[in-house]
Amino acid sequence: MNAVGALLGLALLIFELILVARIVLDWVGVLAPAGGGGLVRARGWTHAVTEPVIGRVRRVLPPMRVGPVAIDLAFTVVFLAVIVLRSIVLSL
Repeated sequence: MNAVGALLGLALLIFELILVARIVLDWVGVLAPAGGGGLVRARGWTHAVTEPVIGRVRRVLPPMRVGPVAIDLAFTVVFLAVIVLRSIVLSL
């Protein structure tokens, strides 16, 4: 693998880990809404990094309404796309 592929694979891995951190921090915020300032800053940072990508997908694939609940499929699509892209880059 060349240096560009390795660097791209590393960038995708870091983005994937930030996506995992975003979902964990979101669930922590849901389950324990009285989180401290560090939790709020960490959630803000993960959203700032990932929202530009997820927001673009969300414009094409809006949240799906199931009764009173809206399921955001954009996060899942981005997460799966990062995993697939990373596997393609690492196989080259």
